[in-house]
Formats: sequence, structure tokens, C-alpha cells
Amino acid sequence: MGGIWRKILVNCLLTRQSCQDMTETAEISLKGPLMKTLVLATRNRKKEKEMVDLLAGLGWETRCLADFPDAPDVVEDGATFLENARKKAVEISLFTHTLALADDSGLAVDALGGAPGVHSARYAAAEGKPNTDEENRLRLLREMEGVPPEKRTSRFICAAVIASEGKVLFETEQTVDGLITCEPRGTGGFGYDPLFFYPPFGATFAEVPIERKHAVSHRGKALAEVRKFLIGDCQLRIVD
Repeated sequence: MGGIWRKILVNCLLTRQSCQDMTETAEISLKGPLMKTLVLATRNRKKEKEMVDLLAGLGWETRCLADFPDAPDVVEDGATFLENARKKAVEISLFTHTLALADDSGLAVDALGGAPGVHSARYAAAEGKPNTDEENRLRLLREMEGVPPEKRTSRFICAAVIASEGKVLFETEQTVDGLITCEPRGTGGFGYDPLFFYPPFGATFAEVPIERKHAVSHRGKALAEVRKFLIGDCQLRIVD
């Protein structure tokens, strides 16, 4: 069965008809009653709020991992954002038996060889101890001391994956380019937003209204693609 499922492209069918001849064609209904719930595979409340806001108005019930206290803590040990997002979506979809949306995101700084990268959320963490957004930002600023403005280029990256019953149905990865400031600016957003200067705005992501940030951000772009998938405006890619 693995070879049959691999790299199949099918149109997203928004009907109630059953799947037919699954050995050749995968027809998956997203309007059946069991598919109207979307579990957000995150325990990060700030990320969860952004995801809920970006998916508003679709008519889907969104639930988070707080609704599933026994859900596994998925170890994010992938080498890429997509690998981590796939793993989270697959494992949570198997546990909840419903559609699961996972995102993995972070900051890649050119002067640091792409760091903090997939370690963005844990950049300042000591072994066995949690860390805060502020501690992550302070470490980044220390690492960037003495780096001239023209070499402070960076990008936010967001990978978003939807899975059902252990099968990946859709994935996307989106980016937004910017520069790392020399000190925090602004009080909005979270994570590295106060250090991420977006030249078209002339401001950091933490200095602009959340709606402006969503319009251009890595997560805003990724969730826009998720919205298209959920309403059937894109194709469904099933990956074994």
C-alpha cells in the first residue's frame, strides 16, 4: 500500500460520498461530520491564538491540545520545520482520530548559519530547564553583537501540515524576510517579533497591528494556504 499512496495528487472533494477504489484514487471528504473538527497540535497559547484568528470564519470547530490532556508530547527532533510539523500532525491525528493541524516555525539568521532555526523556541534553554521568549531574544542579541546592519538578514519560516489518521493530507512552508534589530522594539506579537524588522513596514512585527503582521507573516501566509485547502481551493497531496 505504501507505494500506492506515495505522491498521489487528487482534487479535494467537498462532498459526503465515500472513498472509492482507494488502491488507485484517494477521494477524501472534508464535509463529513467527523471532519468538521480541526485539532491544533500546539500547547503554545500565543501560537494557538494566532492560528484561531487566521482560520476564523471557516465554519470549523477548532480545538487545542488542552482539550486532550492525555495527548502525547511529541518530540520535535526533526532537522527541518516540515519534518517537525509532519511528525506532530501525524501523531496528534492518530491520538485524536480527527483532522490535526500542526505548525513548526522559527527564525533563521544568515550571520548565524541559519540559527536558531528549528531550535528557535528553545534557543536559550539550559538542559532540563524551560526558557522564556525574552531569554531567547537576549541570547540572539548577544550572538549578533558586532554584526553590521547589512549582514543582519534573516527570515521567519513556518511549516504547516494537516494529517488525518496518520496520513499527511496537506503541507506548506512559507517565509518572510527581514533584519535583526540591535534591541527589542515594540510590545506586540511574541517570540522574536520585537527583533524582526520588516523593511516594507519600516517597523518590527511587534510594532504594527496584528492584522498588518498577519497579512505578510510566515504564519499568515501558511495559514492562508491551509484555508484554501479546507475550503477546497487547492489540491490534496497524500504522502506516505
